[in-house]
Amino acid sequence: QVQLVESGGGLVQPGGSLTLSCAVSGNVLNRYAVAWFRQAPGKEREGVSCILSDGSTVYTDSMKGRFTISRDIAKNTVYLQMNSLKPEDTAVYYCASSLTYYRPDLPLIPRAFDSWGQGTQVTVSS
Repeated sequence: QVQLVESGGGLVQPGGSLTLSCAVSGNVLNRYAVAWFRQAPGKEREGVSCILSDGSTVYTDSMKGRFTISRDIAKNTVYLQMNSLKPEDTAVYYCASSLTYYRPDLPLIPRAFDSWGQGTQVTVSS
């Protein structure tokens, strides 16, 4: 089973930037898709972005242009660079992996991913 550990969350002012990291166990990034999801209090978990095993990327429409997903295969780490942060970006951010999420036109939904990290809190507030 793939293990994932998120880091990099914290408190940031509106308009600020933050980079989250997801450390993935084993050399699996060339076989697994890794995605970022987020969940705000009282809301459902929603997809943010995904990087597929071939390196192609997927973004939820509302995140395009502000968030960038990338990976370092040598470090077994996936990153989420978040810019122009807004208070509504406040949430717990999770990374998750999938062996079967292999096309960018597939819906970015939690049930498509089977291994999850514990989450990291991001709070955007002045």
